Amino acid sequence: MEIGLVGLGKMGHALALNMFDHGHQVAGFSISAEEAEALTADGVKGTAELDEFTASLGSCDVIWLMVPAGEPVDQVIDQVAPFLSAGAIIVDGGNSHYRDSVRRAIKLKEQDFQFADVGISGGPSGARHGACMMVGAEVDTYATLEPLLKDLCVENGCLRVGENGSGHFVKMIHNGIEYGMLQAIAEGFELLEQGPYPVDYRALSKLWNNGSVIRSWLIELTEQVFASDPYLEQIKGLIGSSGTGLWTVEEALARKVPVPVITQALYARFRSEQENVFSARLVAALRQEFGGHDVEKP
Repeated sequence: MEIGLVGLGKMGHALALNMFDHGHQVAGFSISAEEAEALTADGVKGTAELDEFTASLGSCDVIWLMVPAGEPVDQVIDQVAPFLSAGAIIVDGGNSHYRDSVRRAIKLKEQDFQFADVGISGGPSGARHGACMMVGAEVDTYATLEPLLKDLCVENGCLRVGENGSGHFVKMIHNGIEYGMLQAIAEGFELLEQGPYPVDYRALSKLWNNGSVIRSWLIELTEQVFASDPYLEQIKGLIGSSGTGLWTVEEALARKVPVPVITQALYARFRSEQENVFSARLVAALRQEFGGHDVEKP
């Protein structure tokens, strides 16, 4: 496929290389000249010139957006739509609110374009080597995209979960679950830190990831965190948030569905803005490991 990819941060850059490796023709655009140059240096054409990028869009099958949620997504769509051929597919691969995705799908259909909202899990390493994707799209749109999506995902890592909006709805809930899992791991190690025994956290993480009930990629990453910083002294316990956890709680409140674990995990992130506790430092470190999220130093 011929793909125009907008947004060349950690995830966008990795996806572009993954697409290219699978034989797709990719042109990347970023408002950051540094990001565009980095993609070009890795062998995939990148540009920070919008005119140059849009001039090549008439032949593109897919425009894939990896930009921050909200107004930036609408702005990019408005900028590129006039240069697209009828029937082109616009993919939003960021963490947009699902109601925005529903609205965009309706608007784009009126303009004779197709739309897919794709929730992506796996962080930059997944985007580069095989991600997990939750897709909201019409059946025909998904059928067109499916070969590309399967190229980008691990085996059994791609699913059309429903109509437009469902991809981002499911990803929102996925991220809410992630909040709770991270917080449970962090609170367990907080209790160990306050306990009477000098436990080797790296060794314990490795143990738990071999045969225990809680073995997982997050526990594997926990081992990596403690291998590089055994007492979390090189990181500040300020936990960032993309907003998806808050949206999950808001959706639960609107539907009167109790989600106490996810809600408390969200509150813990708010607390991290005030207190530099051990559990918050571990969550911040884990988010950096799997998602490349920025952290603050003490």
